[in-house]
Amino acid sequence: MNGIHDLGGMDGFGAVEPEPDEPVFHHPWEGRVFALRAALRPKDRAPGWGSFRYDLERIPPAEYLRLSYYERWFAISVDRLLRSGLVTQAEIETGRPQPGPPGPPLRPGPAARPAGPGRLDAAAAPRFRPGQDVRARNLHPPGHTRLPRYTRGKAGVVTRDNGVYALQDTDEAGQALDRPPQHVYTVRFAARGLWGERAAKRDAVFADLWEDYLEPI
Repeated sequence: MNGIHDLGGMDGFGAVEPEPDEPVFHHPWEGRVFALRAALRPKDRAPGWGSFRYDLERIPPAEYLRLSYYERWFAISVDRLLRSGLVTQAEIETGRPQPGPPGPPLRPGPAARPAGPGRLDAAAAPRFRPGQDVRARNLHPPGHTRLPRYTRGKAGVVTRDNGVYALQDTDEAGQALDRPPQHVYTVRFAARGLWGERAAKRDAVFADLWEDYLEPI
């Protein structure tokens, strides 16, 4: 999907200022939000829940830029709990369980364990090879995608075949797409091919892209 979360290639946000010896959490509450997300992970099968990442990407642009990283996590966690009926607004406000029947049951888990984001030991014939000229497809899916917006429609060269992985994209409901595992390639894009003459002549960007994102030239 196209959204404010896809900041690659955008400017006007000021300089990136690394923080020396940056802690894992800047405030104790951030650690608690991280723990809350871990506790809720088994409940991702609650009615109306899709991809957590997709929910993050649906935050309105002004709100997305205003919130910090873990503030976004907390906002989405609360929204998902309320949306599915697992908690009530009164429980959120008081921090105490309300009397009444339990929330809706979880949906059954998948019959087979999901492939996950790691490299798979699966047989799949590659469509592309290192050294081959390719173009990133000009796709604008309504769900989550790992295809950076700034590469869409741009030409590059395959530099490496990284093996086979499950596609991480989702549909507009945040549910995983039914696609077979496929090769992921590192593709070199000349900076001037992405941003024109204002980019340095010798610069390049290397992007890891799923096979579905590419087409031969």
